[in-house]
Amino acid sequence: MFAAPSVLTVLHAGDNDLVQLKRRGIAFAAIFDTSIAARFLGAKALGLDVLLETYLEVELPPSKQRDDWSRRPLSEAQRRYAAADVLHLFALKQKLTEELARVGRLAWVEEECAALAALPAVERVPDPNAFAGLKGARDLPPRGLAILRELHELREGLARTMDRPPFKILGEETLVRLAQTPPADLSGLEGIPGCTPKVIARWGEAVLSAVARAQALPETAWPTLERHPRPRIPGIVARRIEALRQWRKDASPRFGLEPGLLLPNRLITTVALAGPRDPATLASLDGVRRWRAEILGAEIVAVLAAP
Repeated sequence: MFAAPSVLTVLHAGDNDLVQLKRRGIAFAAIFDTSIAARFLGAKALGLDVLLETYLEVELPPSKQRDDWSRRPLSEAQRRYAAADVLHLFALKQKLTEELARVGRLAWVEEECAALAALPAVERVPDPNAFAGLKGARDLPPRGLAILRELHELREGLARTMDRPPFKILGEETLVRLAQTPPADLSGLEGIPGCTPKVIARWGEAVLSAVARAQALPETAWPTLERHPRPRIPGIVARRIEALRQWRKDASPRFGLEPGLLLPNRLITTVALAGPRDPATLASLDGVRRWRAEILGAEIVAVLAAP
């Protein structure tokens, strides 16, 4: 159904949802993301509740995001909340489309949404050293790193078993705090941020076992972190990057759009490395989009050409 050319799928801030659905073999011919549309209208707040109040004067039911949605049956309040999450999307899409057409940015949003629909879902490849990338990991002693590695492996395994995002099992900050102050028993988990009574009841024993396994390892089995020097950027490219960032900062108020929407950081480096000399060459760069080259291309090229 979603892959039929005649079907437009309307969603709100659906990039993560699309990744999960695409990984399960679902393809999308066309989408309209109301969050993307609102960004191109210069909205400061992108929450669905705010947009519905702004454009439709509709107030959503009280939030149930913190509820345990695995329990059955769902309560009537949960059912109302879940339904309201999509109930007004078609009407909101209509309002946003009208406003985008009025300001001449509907084609911009359509291009961004088309790119999102066509974007392939990258499979998550297990990385045994992913724990080293957690914030605070490099401040841990070797034994603490060993604990963090065991806890990270535990979290990934639980996430796969339960078919849940890893952060829904244990947050990254929680893993690092546990590695900093390893608990000796269940009571030692109680003061750790993220270790709620529900988390302790579900996974407390598994966490303690992971900590114990790491503490039993000999020093020769402790992990070490390799330090990779950042690749050197040629001076001319560094100057282009700085010039593009300054232009983006100055241009943002003129267009009423956030700087990261005008030219995302990932594109700044791409453009600076390529150094296009005309909008057509700029448009050929991966991810630039036609609307960006047509509307901003002349300015970007001029910035790159400036001494």
